[in-house]
Amino acid sequence: MPDEISTFRLYLMRLLYLLNFLLLGADVWPAIIGHQGAWDPLHGVAFSFWAALSALSGLGLRYPLKMLPLLLLQLFYKAVWLLAVAFPMWSAVRSTDLAHAMAIGVVVDLLCIPWPYVLADYVKARGDRWR
Repeated sequence: MPDEISTFRLYLMRLLYLLNFLLLGADVWPAIIGHQGAWDPLHGVAFSFWAALSALSGLGLRYPLKMLPLLLLQLFYKAVWLLAVAFPMWSAVRSTDLAHAMAIGVVVDLLCIPWPYVLADYVKARGDRWR
């Protein structure tokens, strides 16, 4: 099945991993390293998640298909955030730059993820045995 993924799609995925690695990492890692004092627990969870996502995206440069669950996770956390957090703000006519960035991120993820591969390898394929 990996041979059926176009070279263009693989490079598109690699570009997304590179952007995660560089742009997200450039925002998150200095904030973590330079943080003083105790973190608010939920804020700390968010920054820890983004740091892990940026670091693991480095592996996506070499193994774009093996690291595909990262892109799926990214798509779903952004979509959930848009539905649960941003949508109520939009209905109150209060939009934010973060909401726009997340919406763009969802569109980019939807375009970069090789959906036929996801369907074949994650939906239709037999699951691993339980014992």
